[in-house]
Amino acid sequence: MMHVFLANNRDALIERCRAKVAQRPARAATAQQLQNGVPLFLDQLIRTLRMEQTSQPLDSRKISGPSGGGASPSEIGKSAAEHGRELLKLGFSVDQVVHDYGDLCQAITDLAFERDAPFLIDEFRTLNRCLDNAIADAVTEFSYQRDFAVADRQAIEMHQRLGFFAHELRNFLQTATLAFTAAKTGNLSLSGATGSVLERSLDGLRDLISHSLDEVRTAVGISAQSGLFSVADFIADVKYAADLAAQIRGSVLTVSAVDTRLAISGDRDQLYSALGNLLQNAFKFTQHHTEVTLDVYALSDRILIDVKDHCGGLPPGDAERMFVPFTQNGEDRTGLGLGLSIARGNVEANAGILSVRDVPGAGCVFTISLPRFALAA
Repeated sequence: MMHVFLANNRDALIERCRAKVAQRPARAATAQQLQNGVPLFLDQLIRTLRMEQTSQPLDSRKISGPSGGGASPSEIGKSAAEHGRELLKLGFSVDQVVHDYGDLCQAITDLAFERDAPFLIDEFRTLNRCLDNAIADAVTEFSYQRDFAVADRQAIEMHQRLGFFAHELRNFLQTATLAFTAAKTGNLSLSGATGSVLERSLDGLRDLISHSLDEVRTAVGISAQSGLFSVADFIADVKYAADLAAQIRGSVLTVSAVDTRLAISGDRDQLYSALGNLLQNAFKFTQHHTEVTLDVYALSDRILIDVKDHCGGLPPGDAERMFVPFTQNGEDRTGLGLGLSIARGNVEANAGILSVRDVPGAGCVFTISLPRFALAA
């Protein structure tokens, strides 16, 4: 009988399972941590098989649970669920949960073949039912706990971001309110220092809200104006706003001629925001009274848009780090450090690539690469 064979070879079966686990790359776990795994399951399986040899075989369902995966509390289900929770805490994958029980099945089969142990068909059915219920309950609990942990982490991250947004929004609004109150009370001109404070605060509010909206649109994949549009017209619109920013920053913007036949397919607003963020970044870090260059050209099946500044070059390792959200480089710490990360997200949402190339001692070049299209004649 199978239960006699399992009881007599319990230690050998457990050792074989441990040897199989040791062959797979996984984090170390003590016998106590895995006590709800193979050893406990093996004992429950033996008790189930013994119970089925009595005058009340259906009482074994209290230990093993019913066949067919029906919802019913059982000892195997409870311990398997606890085993799934333990493996998640230890950093194992769901594969390890399944393999643990599969190892025991293989160990029993191999040892039975070696010892030429005769088993009845009903005993194999019981073994399969117990394994099926144990795997199902362990995987279900593992997945539930994993999803719960992910949702909890996402909620914490969302609360942090909302708190950060509210904090920055309050700061800008408070500064703007104080400047406005001072100007109103003292009958001050808005062209003076108080007016500059008010203007900077309003600009900060605008940028904060704009970045947040861009990020939300990118995250949910909203495409407001997806379609084919002229690159020349697109660059002309960007240049109009960028010229004003260049004047305020004391820089010079040079835009190359654009082939009127070139076209881009995508969300115009997202790409406008991406290119606008790159130009704002260039004006922010380029040296005073230096040139920022905007070049657009076609290369093979791609349209490339280059934004070149004269920031003096990048420190080692900063090329990719600057795309990380809330990362700020240089001495100018105005803004939130979100512009470049949002720009990359917007470009990638339109099947494009945003990269940066350092020109040591001179500056850096940001390049937007997009699929090339042509306007109808």
